[in-house]
Amino acid sequence: MGYKTDIEIAREATKLPIMEIGAKLGIPSEDLLPFGHDKAKVSADFIAAQADKKDGKLILVTAISPTPAGEGKTTTTVGLADGLNGIGKNAMVCIREASLGPCFGMKGGAAGGGYAQVVPMEEMNLHFTGDFHAITSAHNLLTAMIDNHIYWGNALDIDERRITWKRVMDMNDRALRDTVVSLGGIANGFPRQTGFDITVASEVMAILCLADNLEDLQRRLGDIIVAYTRDRKPIYCRDIKADGAMTVLLQQAMQPNLVQTLENNPAFVHGGPFANIAHGCNSVVATKTALKLADYVVTEAGFGADLGAEKFMNIKCRKADIAPDVVVLVATIRAMKMNGGIARADLGAENVDAVNDGAPNLGRHIENMKAFGVPVVVAINHFVTDTDAEVQAVIDYVATHGSEAILCKHWEHGSKGIVDLATRVVEIADANVAQFAPLYPDDMSLFDKIETVAKRIYRADEVMADKKIRAQLRTWEDAGFGHLPVCMAKTQYSFSTDPDLRGAPTGHSVPVREVRLSAGAGFIVVICGEIMTMPGLPRKPSAESIMLNDAGQIEGLF
Repeated sequence: MGYKTDIEIAREATKLPIMEIGAKLGIPSEDLLPFGHDKAKVSADFIAAQADKKDGKLILVTAISPTPAGEGKTTTTVGLADGLNGIGKNAMVCIREASLGPCFGMKGGAAGGGYAQVVPMEEMNLHFTGDFHAITSAHNLLTAMIDNHIYWGNALDIDERRITWKRVMDMNDRALRDTVVSLGGIANGFPRQTGFDITVASEVMAILCLADNLEDLQRRLGDIIVAYTRDRKPIYCRDIKADGAMTVLLQQAMQPNLVQTLENNPAFVHGGPFANIAHGCNSVVATKTALKLADYVVTEAGFGADLGAEKFMNIKCRKADIAPDVVVLVATIRAMKMNGGIARADLGAENVDAVNDGAPNLGRHIENMKAFGVPVVVAINHFVTDTDAEVQAVIDYVATHGSEAILCKHWEHGSKGIVDLATRVVEIADANVAQFAPLYPDDMSLFDKIETVAKRIYRADEVMADKKIRAQLRTWEDAGFGHLPVCMAKTQYSFSTDPDLRGAPTGHSVPVREVRLSAGAGFIVVICGEIMTMPGLPRKPSAESIMLNDAGQIEGLF
């Protein structure tokens, strides 16, 4: 049987005018800023007017550790929202925007797949409504103003060796990780060593995704620490007087983007921090607005549950005062086989033993999610090569962990293929059994917070951090930042910091290479192992296959 590609399916979608999608949520046309006919931004005034409404139920979709075989987390998130609407519930989906880096690097797209997609797929994966460009511009405006301040006399006495604010761009470009700027003589400023991060790792991205409104946005931008003086006094963004102009650049970007699924159900797509180098969740303003507009909100957190879901619980829920009612953990037979040691080329053949060998990775994630006091149900994202025996092996294994696994065929059948999961999720959410609590309290020391995540989520034996890093953490505590949560930056492919160590390893160590204070976002970034905040393109990037065909249509996004 031949299957259509994701982009072919998306191109055939019958989309409703975005004003009709807004009307489903009770959003008047005057509160929608349209970008063409199929996407719009929701006004800040409308969002503020929803504050007193009761919240709906929050459903978090996460996954086992990712493999090249794919897990379909976004596909399942979208499919579940469609499935909930399909059984008569008022539901909407909240996901992140796509970065150009992975689109042109390894992934080629991030809008779901098959018959569980958000559209317009091509635009979502490219420039969309310009939010990432606005974030990039706001971030780099601040960098330019720092260098300009130094050029015109340095009244703040910034130590040029202690400027912590880099530049960013929304592309994977390893050549920009470590750079020297201002070469070429006096007219170009004072030469210094710096570098670039990818836009999704920018603190401005994190701030936009955690801010409640424009006032909160500007306050947080002002709180960004960009440099230090020679006597180690922090220099803030507001000292550079950039926070007002940055807010102006971000004013429209702060408004959530309304689009639709293939089944014409509403979706917010807003914000996009990576989960391996940032906090991995869509914006607080989109999620909290959705909770006022729908009875059930399905959102996802990036990569495996040890990354995105941990940060969703410990950072986003803590900061936004929200809590999930149920966690849906996505797994595929193929990925479990890879965790069981099977090569990608051999995944098509039935191998129940390999499924069982890879199952501990799934089991570890179930245990970790339950540690937050939230019930967990496993979604088996179906592939045509899956056999009944393999599926049953997963169902049986999950049962031993006090949860249940449900086979889902939304990729092939849309909402009709995920009715069982949707029905069960409603039962669990409506039972109000969740007793959510973050993994650690605010008043725990920063190093103890790092150890808590490393030992309880990654199951490491120890955290390796030299005296300089430990001293830096203590300095931040003394400066009043000890209450902040930690945002772990590490490989997404393993519970450890070794990307090749699959399954559910124990007895490993977590080496901390660097720590960064994101005072505006409100967390400490902990960079572990070899993870990079500016990724590189793979040997054969997706960009090589992305092009316009003779009809002027985009090919190669998937």
